[in-house]
Amino acid sequence: MSNLERFGVSIEDEILSRFDELVKERGYPSRSEAIRDLIRQEFVKAEWADPDTEVIGTITIVYEHHEHELANTLPEIQHEYHHNIICTTHVHLDAHNCLEVIVVRGKSQDVRKVASILIAAHGVKHGQLVSTTTGAHI
Repeated sequence: MSNLERFGVSIEDEILSRFDELVKERGYPSRSEAIRDLIRQEFVKAEWADPDTEVIGTITIVYEHHEHELANTLPEIQHEYHHNIICTTHVHLDAHNCLEVIVVRGKSQDVRKVASILIAAHGVKHGQLVSTTTGAHI
């Protein structure tokens, strides 16, 4: 384990009070752990900002099961980008709606492209790319 370094932060009372509420709501054991988490989030953002950095994430989409061409379109897109797609989980939400969670990996620019194409597919009701890190740089 690395050495810990202590440092001071000057912050207005109101902001600190709101931060303490956030720490409590999210269940952090301390302010320090919450701050470490916020810093790591910024490192992940920086990774994703570089179009050539290897990243990992999930694409979540919700769509109408009976949408005319979507049943063919989604697998076609996923096969075209198979080198970026690790796996897909399909969930039947009800008699009409489905959810897919697609785990993706590759260069940031490539993963964003796959996400954009899937989310923009005709018949997708909602979609979102959740970016995370391979852990190599944090």
